[in-house]
Amino acid sequence: MAAPVVPSSFQIYNSYVEDPKWQIKFTIVWCSGVALAVAVSVPSLILGLRNGRSLKGMTGISETDGYQSAHSDGKEPPPTHRRGRRLIGAWNALISPTYWSPPKLGLNLGQIVVLSAYLAAVLVCIVKDAPLISNPNRAGFLALAQFPVVFLFATKNSILSLLLGPGNGYEKLNFIHRMAGRAMFLAGCIHGSLWIRNHLQYGLSILGPQKETSGVASLALLCIIVLTSLRPVRRLFYEYFFVIHVLTYVAFFVTICYHTIYASPWIFPPLAFYGADVLLRLFRYRIKDAILTAQDAHMTLIRVHNCDDGWLAGQHVRLRVFFSNRVFESHAFTILSAPPSYSCLSSPGFILAARNDGDWTRALNDYTRKKQEHLQINKKSEGDLGAFVQVMLDGPYGGSSVDLGLYENVFLVAGGSGVTFTLGLLDDIVGRCVKLGRSQGERTRRIEFTWCIKSFGQIEWFAPMLVDIAAAASNSTIDLHISIFVTCLCNPEAVPHIPNSIVILSRPSVQDLLKDFISLSPSSERKDSLEIGLDESQKLHGSGGGVAVCASGPESLTREAQNAVARLGLTMSMDVGGIALHTELFTL
Repeated sequence: MAAPVVPSSFQIYNSYVEDPKWQIKFTIVWCSGVALAVAVSVPSLILGLRNGRSLKGMTGISETDGYQSAHSDGKEPPPTHRRGRRLIGAWNALISPTYWSPPKLGLNLGQIVVLSAYLAAVLVCIVKDAPLISNPNRAGFLALAQFPVVFLFATKNSILSLLLGPGNGYEKLNFIHRMAGRAMFLAGCIHGSLWIRNHLQYGLSILGPQKETSGVASLALLCIIVLTSLRPVRRLFYEYFFVIHVLTYVAFFVTICYHTIYASPWIFPPLAFYGADVLLRLFRYRIKDAILTAQDAHMTLIRVHNCDDGWLAGQHVRLRVFFSNRVFESHAFTILSAPPSYSCLSSPGFILAARNDGDWTRALNDYTRKKQEHLQINKKSEGDLGAFVQVMLDGPYGGSSVDLGLYENVFLVAGGSGVTFTLGLLDDIVGRCVKLGRSQGERTRRIEFTWCIKSFGQIEWFAPMLVDIAAAASNSTIDLHISIFVTCLCNPEAVPHIPNSIVILSRPSVQDLLKDFISLSPSSERKDSLEIGLDESQKLHGSGGGVAVCASGPESLTREAQNAVARLGLTMSMDVGGIALHTELFTL
């Protein structure tokens, strides 16, 4: 006879046996999701490895003994393979609805689906067959199981960013880090509040014993981390947020290990992720000389010396400027130029732009203007003088997920200082086509560059660079058109001449601009169409070589660009050969 078995209804639930199984189940679920994302990104990764984009900047900014400027050979774009383009168009059309972004959330539909699936997985693993009221340990175990997720999607140098292909850096994955942290806090609150309820019900002490005291301390620290990570706090007090974030997580690690011996296995993966991040950062740090130039009281250009290669257009660096008493602060800035070997700028180099948008940037601008005034007085010169400083670079990171050279039509739109991103992309693609002679088979024929600003005076910030790029494209196979929209009638006489450009006093609709761009043929019909306007019933068409859309700037503009692409539809996307989108949000 078999040994008697106690019916399941009379068995005592052993959370220390059953709940770790749900930790494993949850880990399998999120790892499967990551594996699926990596599998979908394999074509992009392979293409990035072939053209060298995936590994660019892995060891930081580089310098050479000198560079030689390339010259154009006047090569025409390669022919378009219609069948392949229609397949790409079908894929882009299928995913285009995920670009739709509701107001205020700062997330698109695809991100909302991912976060909803993640939260659902956490909640199911917490409540499934768990007697939470009498034994809420399951929620605590699930809080611990989210440690690897929180750190994997937070580190700047992550193997996941590499596997997902170019343009999927930490800033694009950070939304999962934030959700995982909040889901961990939710699980911790369920665990802690129910245990406190049980202790009060049975008259047990909440504070005093090590397990209870360390548990309350852990929950309090987690609460501080979450509350100080909310967007208003990050935007207004970023430096304080960063310091608190680091210190409280260290304290949280210590207290949670005192609270339960089951925390230790889940601490090691985050430590490994963070250790790898710190190690790889050591290869990206550079200390360089730089010149600061104040364009006006609102914009400072930073030209870093001896930086010739090691970055892609659209990437950014963490910059620390050694001036005054601000040596401990670092901020992210987009590199607004292509590498000098093929840049279209008359004075190429590693250039950053800092617009006054906080205490640090205002202090940098004030410092630069004072230094420039002092140099002008001492040297009695009216020429452009800069303030010499030393800077520390950490990067590059991020970049565009769309290789513009794969598309015949490129639509770049930026708002305010977000132009640093699109200006770098413009310099890059025109340089690759004109200076390098389409050495990697770049297909780009037509580019629309749109910049939305508040005053005419802001055009002067980057007018010389736009003039250089427009001049390089003027006698080439690229049809470049520049549109600058000004929303305020301020200083209208400060409008420099930029070849093949228009300046319009209005606030544009990104959706209308994109439709007009797709409608126009890449010939001289552009000018006539702009003058007489487009009929509402005109059938939208494209050359079939694909359209790349890149938008950068405030959340309202990037959201408008996302929704514009999402509304174009399956038929239109396939007709034009696919519409790819990359947005760069300039916010914390």
